Amino acid sequence: MRGRGSGSNPDGRFERLDYTPDPEVPPEKRRATRILKDDSQTILSKNTSPDIPFDRSLNPYRGCEHGCAYCYARPTHEYLGFSAGLDFESRIVAKQEAPKLLRRELLRSNYKPSPLAMSGVTDCYQPIEKTLKITRGCLEVLAEMRHPVTIITKNALVLRDLDLLRELARFDAVRVAISVTSLDRELTSILEPRASSPRARLAAVEELVAEGIPAGVMVAPIIPMLNEPEIPEILSAVAKAKAEFAGFTVVRLPWGVTEIFENWLEEHFPLRREKVMGRIRAMQGETTSAADFGQRIRGQGIFAEQIQSLFRACCRRSGLATGPLPRLPVRQFRKSDGFQQELELFTQ
Repeated sequence: MRGRGSGSNPDGRFERLDYTPDPEVPPEKRRATRILKDDSQTILSKNTSPDIPFDRSLNPYRGCEHGCAYCYARPTHEYLGFSAGLDFESRIVAKQEAPKLLRRELLRSNYKPSPLAMSGVTDCYQPIEKTLKITRGCLEVLAEMRHPVTIITKNALVLRDLDLLRELARFDAVRVAISVTSLDRELTSILEPRASSPRARLAAVEELVAEGIPAGVMVAPIIPMLNEPEIPEILSAVAKAKAEFAGFTVVRLPWGVTEIFENWLEEHFPLRREKVMGRIRAMQGETTSAADFGQRIRGQGIFAEQIQSLFRACCRRSGLATGPLPRLPVRQFRKSDGFQQELELFTQ
């Protein structure tokens, strides 16, 4: 379906009833994006996974309109009674109270600051953010309190908030990672149909760095025999864009994402389907998503080792930092309910 990464809407693994769409309703109308309200009473998620360099995250949205065919977050929609397929990219649940909830959390007397990630699951700058501005509202709170945050996105919309990012950068409280999966516009248009173009992402990296905001890239995920051959070219391009660091993950396909991605391969790259899936299983311990920490992100076996070696060699040649980055400092954090900021403006 044009503009969507998934061509199907399989039943969720928790559902007991089958859903058959009304044949009288045109498919394009059934798949139009709908925004649903999220009534969550908390906003920060905590984790103890050794695979990721942060212990708390904030996700303003559930579901993601970018529609990436490989997205590991798709199964999270099944907990809401939706499908990991088209529902995930067309039924977006928005946490419109997120800025208010974030402020309340940071003002708690027992709150201890620690670098926060936006987003750990779905993209905080997906297209609907242009209208709803929930991410911007959260950044306003973080900038006011000088709270460190790492932003991960594949959308050049992040440049809209340069004013807030510059303010956070004054206190070493921000880092931005732009996801650059491929330089092939034709490939990204079907793999990540509603994300920014490769050229726009590289331009975003360059502008962020020029504005004094620490920025780099994530080549994520690396899909064998699809975007894997582009690794040297991608890293060369991001180095020219003045990126400061680069990281990567290999593709993993948990739960129903396996079927969705296989169907996508069958539609767009039928002659490669078996080889691509075979290579993914070889890197994920003969599954499509290894459960063990330390293996699901980097992969295992000779093919994963080859990717790691190539990636590191290309980063060295391009002068890109790799490996764990220094944690953003929390020493500048201050609790503020807005009054202090207003007083400072009044007395200037």
